[in-house]
Amino acid sequence: MISFIVPVRNDAERLEKCLEAIRRSDCDPSEVEIVVVDNGSVDESPDVAHSAGARVLNLPGLRVTGLRNIGAGEAKSDVLAFCDSDNLIGSSWVGVVQRLLDDDPRVAAVGASYSPPDPSTWVQRAYDGLRDHSPGTRNTRWLGAGNMAVRRSAFEEVGGFDESLETCEDVDLCNRLRTAGWMLLSDSRLSNVHLGDPETLNEVFWGELWRGRNNLKVSLRGKPSWRDLPSIALPVVNLGLLGAASVGLLAAPFGGLALFGIAISGSIGLAVMRALRMLQLSDRLGWRQVPQAFAVAGIYELARALALIWTVDHHRNRKA
Repeated sequence: MISFIVPVRNDAERLEKCLEAIRRSDCDPSEVEIVVVDNGSVDESPDVAHSAGARVLNLPGLRVTGLRNIGAGEAKSDVLAFCDSDNLIGSSWVGVVQRLLDDDPRVAAVGASYSPPDPSTWVQRAYDGLRDHSPGTRNTRWLGAGNMAVRRSAFEEVGGFDESLETCEDVDLCNRLRTAGWMLLSDSRLSNVHLGDPETLNEVFWGELWRGRNNLKVSLRGKPSWRDLPSIALPVVNLGLLGAASVGLLAAPFGGLALFGIAISGSIGLAVMRALRMLQLSDRLGWRQVPQAFAVAGIYELARALALIWTVDHHRNRKA
């Protein structure tokens, strides 16, 4: 069996689509359990979950890490599938997960990068360039918690998600699984559409400003490898460049414009590098989309740098 753990808060419309996608999986329905963990919704989310045959846990006031951990504890299966309410799995998802975990007992977790919705805005198509969609099955260092299946034994061995974290909890979990000697696999057959991809540059900024708040804390845990260096260094370097640019601008009457120009040039250069990497990874972006990739890359780098000193809530909490 496989148990889906779906956290939700005031997201009835997308939750309905999420649960429909799970129910459309090409597997025996008796092999699938759905546990919806509701974070105090005041819309129809609990009713939608009940109508889809899910077991509903009402747990207001918790972080998503706590919701997932409690949902996992209540689930009955040896395979825990974490899927967010704004994610849609493909029809072959369950079967591929079962085969991957059956084939190699050393594998703790499997998943794949999210894909943007269809139709999508130009921002969503460019934002997708931040993800790696390499075909086939390969070892990976990280899997997103909205599209991840984990062996219960491995999940419990490392203590589940760290409930002190607001974001980057999936990175932290994957790091601890690898440290414990488990393997992680990314498989392109585990398609998953993320309906919550940012539609505008404004959404990219606020989303990454929130998402990056625990990035440095998680990256520095344990023994970071050279592969972790970009995620550690780039926000710090960018924040330093922004600080230098501010100092240069304030000192303009005293010749500070030279410092301003150097700092801004450095920030632009890092954004260009990020944009080129996005163009390389994405099959949705070509050279005609260079301006779009650069715009998203620049906003992404700015938000991740400011996240080191500026704490904001998730967009749903801000709206409330």
